[in-house]
Amino acid sequence: MIFYKYTIVYVPEIIIFTFKKTKCINPNQLLTMATIDKSNSVNRVLSLDVFRGLTIATMILVNNPGNRKYTYTQLDHSEWNGCTVTDLVFPFFLFIIGVSIFFALDSKKSTIPSSTLIFAATRRALILFGLSLFLFLFPKVFVDPLEALRTVRVEGVLERIAIVYFVCTIIFIKTTIKTQLKLMILFLIVYWAMITFIPVPGVGHPNMGTDTNLVAWLDQIILTPSHLLHGTWDPQGILSNIPAFSTTLLGILTGYLLKRKDLAAGDKVSWIFTIGVGCTIIGLLWDSSFPINKLLWTSSYVLYAGGLASIGLALCYWLIDVQGYSRWTMPFVAFGRNAITIYFLSELIPRILDMIKISTADGKTTTLRSGFAKMVINPLFSSPYNASLAHGITYVLFFFIIAWWMYRKNIIVKI
Repeated sequence: MIFYKYTIVYVPEIIIFTFKKTKCINPNQLLTMATIDKSNSVNRVLSLDVFRGLTIATMILVNNPGNRKYTYTQLDHSEWNGCTVTDLVFPFFLFIIGVSIFFALDSKKSTIPSSTLIFAATRRALILFGLSLFLFLFPKVFVDPLEALRTVRVEGVLERIAIVYFVCTIIFIKTTIKTQLKLMILFLIVYWAMITFIPVPGVGHPNMGTDTNLVAWLDQIILTPSHLLHGTWDPQGILSNIPAFSTTLLGILTGYLLKRKDLAAGDKVSWIFTIGVGCTIIGLLWDSSFPINKLLWTSSYVLYAGGLASIGLALCYWLIDVQGYSRWTMPFVAFGRNAITIYFLSELIPRILDMIKISTADGKTTTLRSGFAKMVINPLFSSPYNASLAHGITYVLFFFIIAWWMYRKNIIVKI
């Protein structure tokens, strides 16, 4: 039988897709063709794409409930201390970014000038930052530009991704793996010490109150309340970027283990799984004195969430890349190959739907997004919680169609 497989040819800043005919005696060989051409210098790990895709799909699900009042506990963020499944999505993605940094730059940093790599990282970070500002300004900037700029939020998911990606890329380029491990630990300890021991000006003592902690104080001073999500604090504070660096550095260290040629695949799984269990346990133990808190991105939260991310990737790697159970993976690969693009669209399209006004059966005016939930989704379910969940699943399926179309057309948007 003759099948087509992709050959990925790498040129700096460009990925070119071509087609090549390959004879396959066993049709199951087709499963291994989806990601890697062994003769190619670009080495992809299928489980990493799948894990990234699972994370993005979950992010879309939890970001688009039909009604925030009727959301299952695990599909909503913790109010303050604690951790739900939803609270794991963002650190999982930062962890994946770290793994990707290692795979993308490990072979390049010894052959390409560091200034060139840093310039590319700067450009990508600025684009990510710009995309996030666009989302925060849209569509208000077209109605009242001055007010939009005066109140624009300058901290968010894409901004944090941009900052963490940029800083961790420089750390990776300029330091050894041992130094990266030391920095990961140092960032966690320094952040813990700052939150635990530094008195908050105006409050008089260190604390972890929602708007009286050191992170909130610094944001109020530097960014001013008009640019914060909650006025007095923001979930992606400037200071809490410090422990977020550790989340991505843990991913870089995991990438190092995955790419080691002197370790058998089973040994890689054992190492990553064991490290993940260890980090999770330490995070849980630390929780008693420095609570697990996603909104402050506490050091215990970094270890707990990062540990679970390591365990998750280890299991995916063992199941998909080692054992070869990959028939079910293609939908998640589609999400994973264009993760940032799909995330951006999942934030932009709902905003557009909220701009479109429609009339309901009772003569009231509502948005297309809200109207779809009330008139199409809600009548199908007796439980408002299930209706809200179904609304989120509908969005996941909608964006899957976009991701699948891009995947089938070999469209990969690289920033």
